[in-house]
Amino acid sequence: MDTQKRLHENISALADGELADSERELALAALDAAEGRAAWRAYHLTGDVLRDQANGELSDGFSASLAARLAAEPAYLPDAAPAGRAADPLEPDPAESPADVILP
Repeated sequence: MDTQKRLHENISALADGELADSERELALAALDAAEGRAAWRAYHLTGDVLRDQANGELSDGFSASLAARLAAEPAYLPDAAPAGRAADPLEPDPAESPADVILP
């Protein structure tokens, strides 16, 4: 297993209070590095969100970054068919087989 991946798993388990005592020293040492501290914060934030305890604060520049990414997205044109697709939604796409279609 990849060493970085294992360290992240140990940091996650430590944050959850589920890390084996034999792994604790290695995980705590990983927290001395910037990447380890970032992982620690990310796992705690994830836990807070899952428990619905997030404080709702966004990082600096989040709104501007999101707006820029949305502006870069192509416009949705409901009358235009995507490349390679039939214009009529009831007309089957010859590139799809019945097995490719997943029903809700």
